[in-house]
Amino acid sequence: MKKSGNPVWTRVAKQAGWRPRDSQGGVVYKELMWILGGWFSNEEACPCDVWNSRDGKRWELITKAAPWKHGDLPVTLVFKDMIWLMGGWYNGLLTDNSASSEVWYYDGVQWSRATQCAGWTPRLGAASVSFKDKMWILGGIEDYKMWIYSLEGNNGSAHKNCLKNDVWCSEDGRNWELVVNDAGWSPRAFHQAAVFKDKIWVLGGGSYDSEIQMLNDVWCSEDGINWICIDRQMPWGKRIWFPVVVYRDHIWVLGGFSCDSNLDQHINNNDVWYSRDGAKWDQFMSDDIWTARHAHSAFVFRDKLWIAGGKCDVLLPNSPDAGIRHAKALMNDVWSLYIPENWFGEE
Repeated sequence: MKKSGNPVWTRVAKQAGWRPRDSQGGVVYKELMWILGGWFSNEEACPCDVWNSRDGKRWELITKAAPWKHGDLPVTLVFKDMIWLMGGWYNGLLTDNSASSEVWYYDGVQWSRATQCAGWTPRLGAASVSFKDKMWILGGIEDYKMWIYSLEGNNGSAHKNCLKNDVWCSEDGRNWELVVNDAGWSPRAFHQAAVFKDKIWVLGGGSYDSEIQMLNDVWCSEDGINWICIDRQMPWGKRIWFPVVVYRDHIWVLGGFSCDSNLDQHINNNDVWYSRDGAKWDQFMSDDIWTARHAHSAFVFRDKLWIAGGKCDVLLPNSPDAGIRHAKALMNDVWSLYIPENWFGEE
């Protein structure tokens, strides 16, 4: 809904210092926003650079080539005053591509590997949170190729088991405990998770059952074992490759990628939704807003909501000019939104 005097999005940087990309990791750490890795194309290795910024406008290259290599769609979070990067994909659709179950951490000085092989299977597009003094990893997909080929309309049923709905946790990043092998929500990837109201929340993503199924369901759990479905069809529509944040005691969904059941209509979104309880959602309307996109980063930083990077085109890889169009569609702009604390009023 649009209220009187609605806050508006502000473009902080038209072109940040880092090369345009999507599918990067993003965290807030030591009073800075951080960008880690990402995706340039399916025909080259993913970047392993690390950047940070204190204002969203000026970005500093911290590491040109970090020691991890699976920088495409990893999970990233801050835990015990360190940045953690886990899982991810390497090498696009080239030969020698792979998923990872490595766990890396950055202590503010250097990167170290906690384990080369966590208990969970190698995967990308998972979701992760820090909850009850543990790191949690939820779902994901073991083979990126399966998803891309299925998205192009090819038969991906043989790869259905690549999608996961298991939940794992760890106190140190080295030793992982299987909390539940089947969480109740359908196996999925490119979903999101957040800690909100002292629970873990899982939102949306993509599943597979004879064809790709994009989701707009919401689930929550107090312990990671027992999950409650809040609703299987939220008003923000089915989507993948979207960020979720908690800001002003509300949970937010920002943009992402959608397609219809026939896979012939692909849509990027720039809609923004928020909820005080995870059940009732309102759409935030702004006169100025960023270009519709997917696989972008979102931050809560310095009392504002931020988004950065992503991809504004959904051209499929088998198109004749895919390489050129992909490069032009990648973005490195940065936007912010300030919401006054009393703006929500009586909901």
